[in-house]
Amino acid sequence: MSGPNTDYDPVEVNAVQPEEVEAARDAALAAIAAAGDLEELKQVRIDHAGDRSPLALANREIGALPPHGRKEAGQRIGQARGAVNQALAARQSELEAEAETRMLVEETVDVTLPTDRTPAGARHPITTGSELIADIFVAMGWEVAEGPAIEAEWLNFDALNLGPDHPARTMQDTFWTEPEDHGLVLRTHTSPVQARTMLSRTPPIYVVCPGRVFRTDEYDATHSPVFHQVEGLAVDEGITMAHLKGTLDHFAAQMFGEGITTRFRPSYFPFTEPSAEVDLVCFVCRGAGVLDGATCRTCKGEGWIEWGGCGMVNPRVLRACGVDPERYTGFAFGMGIDRTLMFRHGIEDLRELFEGDVRFTTAFGSELG
Repeated sequence: MSGPNTDYDPVEVNAVQPEEVEAARDAALAAIAAAGDLEELKQVRIDHAGDRSPLALANREIGALPPHGRKEAGQRIGQARGAVNQALAARQSELEAEAETRMLVEETVDVTLPTDRTPAGARHPITTGSELIADIFVAMGWEVAEGPAIEAEWLNFDALNLGPDHPARTMQDTFWTEPEDHGLVLRTHTSPVQARTMLSRTPPIYVVCPGRVFRTDEYDATHSPVFHQVEGLAVDEGITMAHLKGTLDHFAAQMFGEGITTRFRPSYFPFTEPSAEVDLVCFVCRGAGVLDGATCRTCKGEGWIEWGGCGMVNPRVLRACGVDPERYTGFAFGMGIDRTLMFRHGIEDLRELFEGDVRFTTAFGSELG
């Protein structure tokens, strides 16, 4: 028959001593009483009644005691934990009642006050922004063209010189409709509208194509799986990069004020050759890079802001759409409408344009200023 367990470490089980248990209990009760709201009480519960709280850890040490000491220690710790749990429940009820009372006071509505039962609405800034852009080009003699959101794979990719192995055709960038072998996608740009236009009419062609597009981007402050683009296409005899530059300078000045011009940086797009990235003169610092003695926050001191892409229509695209590249040349450009509105109105978070908050939309009034 074995004797009593005497093989234990007094230091290891110090947490179960009466004075330690009382100190842990008193600390917990004091923290509970000091909790000013439900969020603070939640943290107190974790600190003083959770799995890593002093009383919980002390409870685990009971097994290290000799048999004759376990019962007394267990009762002592159990009583302390019970007192803490009772105090937590009581304080929870008090704080919930206070929160409800405060909510009733803060959210009270005086139903006797007169009110406009039909408040004035506001058109969404993307809608009015798209119409403003269209008006700028209509005033130049261009036409507005539209196309479907669900587009044929050939028009979205092949006709625009995006071959079968191009990375943009993978699931990383494109929403494909089921079944995939039907060759239908949610359009990744409004360029298919340009292809449709060239297939359906004879040059000269001057069209602008605003619309919604879809890509498998993350939804955050600067990206969205659904966004809006405006693309322009001009196809005629003798079209050059100079015509493209003049068109974009006029577009920039109309959107951001007189004196705002653009610059081109060499780039690559499958459907244009040569291709360029378009930058705007910063409309805040007017290209200086500094404002009031400090670095301009809008352009980060560069003096220029990236706006979109452009270039001369690739002869392969013209040929695929039934246009003779030996006779006609053309240019194309594309900008994000959402990004343009963010620049124009100082919107810092792209999500504000899509989350349907009436307070955000109302600030723009019935039309863009």
